[in-house]
Amino acid sequence: MPRILLAEDDDSLRGFLARALERAGYEVTACADGDEAASILDQDWDLLLTDIVMPGMDGIEVARLAAARHPGLRIMFITGFAAVALAAEETAPAGAKVLSKPIHLREIVSEVERMIAA
Repeated sequence: MPRILLAEDDDSLRGFLARALERAGYEVTACADGDEAASILDQDWDLLLTDIVMPGMDGIEVARLAAARHPGLRIMFITGFAAVALAAEETAPAGAKVLSKPIHLREIVSEVERMIAA
């Protein structure tokens, strides 16, 4: 079962995402912020799904740490800020995907399936 590390500071969205991905057949570990996600990066992950703007360590920092520890790790960002999304595309690890909120859960699950299959 593919393992996803989810970092999202919005409690409701984190819960919705985790449940949708679990229903789609993924094992999900959900973290409330970047610091919590960074603390468990040494585990084996198939995908990092992270918000960009979070208190403490932001999603870009978490992604850079994750990519350094796990070359080839698939990384997907979600953000509600268009300007942040554009900046993320330039500063994120190579191959990272950026999705803008609001986004439908089915779309996120489909994008995750595509990235895991790639």
